[in-house]
Amino acid sequence: MVRTWMLDTNTVSYIVRGMSPAARDRLDGLKINEVGCISVVTEAEIRYGLARRPPSLAFRTVLNDFLRKIQILPWGSDQAQAYGTLRFKLESAGKPLSALDLLIAAHAISTNATLVTRDKAFAQVEDLRPPVNWAVDL
Repeated sequence: MVRTWMLDTNTVSYIVRGMSPAARDRLDGLKINEVGCISVVTEAEIRYGLARRPPSLAFRTVLNDFLRKIQILPWGSDQAQAYGTLRFKLESAGKPLSALDLLIAAHAISTNATLVTRDKAFAQVEDLRPPVNWAVDL
């Protein structure tokens, strides 16, 4: 059985910026039965962040290399269905989640992926597999 690890935006940032060698090592050390990926929502957040930054060819190169190497999962009807259910559950329970975090959580749920993040807000999402933090050196 393949284990899927979906990296949240903060984890990608730590890896690309070289802030967390532990997270980079964990991603580089995935076993044959493990897959690392990101949601297309995370790609959108990363590209927005890049657009806001002053031009830096070195950083853009590192980021684009990362995006070429990691699997980017598309958003589709299964994700939309998970989103609708999850948003209703969280709003009914009074546990709001930011719009993009909600999309990423729904994506992880719909693909049965484990979310890799330092963001503690995801801990309140009961339908999500327990999130893990690879950036243990921060």
